[in-house]
Amino acid sequence: MILSRAPFRISIGGGGTDLPSYYSRFGGFVLGAAITQYVYVYVNRSSIDDHIRVKYSRAEEVQSVAEIKHDLIRPVLEMLGLGSGLEIVSMADLPAGIGLGSSSTYLVATLCALLAHKREHVGTQALAEMACNVEMNLAQHPVGKQDHYMAAFGGFTCMDIDTEGQVKVTQLNLPLSTLDEFRNSVLLFYTGVTRSSHGILQAQNADTKQDNSEVINSLHKTKEIGYRVKDAIERGDLEMFGRLLDEHWQNKKLRSNAVSNPDLDEYYRIARESGAIGGKIMGAGGGGFFMLYCPNGSKPRLRANLNQAGLRELSYDFDLEGAKVLVNF
Repeated sequence: MILSRAPFRISIGGGGTDLPSYYSRFGGFVLGAAITQYVYVYVNRSSIDDHIRVKYSRAEEVQSVAEIKHDLIRPVLEMLGLGSGLEIVSMADLPAGIGLGSSSTYLVATLCALLAHKREHVGTQALAEMACNVEMNLAQHPVGKQDHYMAAFGGFTCMDIDTEGQVKVTQLNLPLSTLDEFRNSVLLFYTGVTRSSHGILQAQNADTKQDNSEVINSLHKTKEIGYRVKDAIERGDLEMFGRLLDEHWQNKKLRSNAVSNPDLDEYYRIARESGAIGGKIMGAGGGGFFMLYCPNGSKPRLRANLNQAGLRELSYDFDLEGAKVLVNF
């Protein structure tokens, strides 16, 4: 029996520049952090038959890999040469469609468990690239590389992506005082809206490939803001980070009308009037979580007003371990 886990992530800067339609021409840069909310995957070999059982938001029981409907599990098993007599069960601390990288996190946790089941060891970057290949190439999901890397590495992770898709990973080794200030002043609020990011990302891909200048310039600006965010956090200037969040959000909305909507704009207005210096919707947009920077003195008012508006805060800490096997026997 194998039990693995991989962490969800918050995207801090540069999101969107990790899609191949952009980085293959201009290179990408993303900074994110893994948090202590997880996807867990249990893998066991059946002792009674050769069926394959996959349990996620639905349950499948099939006799061959080709029959599996889950479009990530099927190519993973084909790639690893695994087939009959397996049970794969997943659980998660958070639902899908919330902008925290759920599908990629699930995939990394699954690969981690299945590789342990095969008694194969791969390095962390190889695990991330394996997950990228499955989701981006085999399953043809319109996603970038950041979620797989954040789930695999954990911590505060910087990704510099060259035009060939090669990723240079560096970890921000921040002092505890900066980590504590970030955790205390950067708040996550759930809007209650789940959505698929695929439509927004497909449109971004198409616009980038078609040289839509507004979208490309927005992504250039996003990357530039990402570098400034990294510098601000390394200097411990989190108030500057808060201002950059607002700049990022206003720029991000230029890419697509689907990134925001009147409800999200209203929530953001309430947040700003309640003391938040800046914020943005996580992931592709359209719902999920707001990440907001708010000085300590304004936090009670911000929490009360957003709670009254129907948003719920998520407490979090930082995961520094990344994907790992918890149980193997």
